[in-house]
Amino acid sequence: MANNNNSNNNGKMSREEAGRMGGNATSRNHDKEFYQDIGEKGGEATSRSHDKEFYQDIGEKGGEATSSSHDKEFYQDIGRKGGNRNSGS
Repeated sequence: MANNNNSNNNGKMSREEAGRMGGNATSRNHDKEFYQDIGEKGGEATSRSHDKEFYQDIGEKGGEATSSSHDKEFYQDIGRKGGNRNSGS
């Protein structure tokens, strides 16, 4: 919780704390489906406002981040899982 005794905030909570409290309240009041729905709406809105190049760029960044934190064995494992899924195994 925020330090409400701090003379700089005059007894008011910070934006950070207010946001955290609001987020916690929202998570108590909504289920998984709620978050899936808003995620889908956000994805649709993003796809309307961004082009193919945007998705290529973020995919490349994600791939670089993944490759820097995973080894050859990780890629072999996910390749095997993908192959099994596609072959019906």
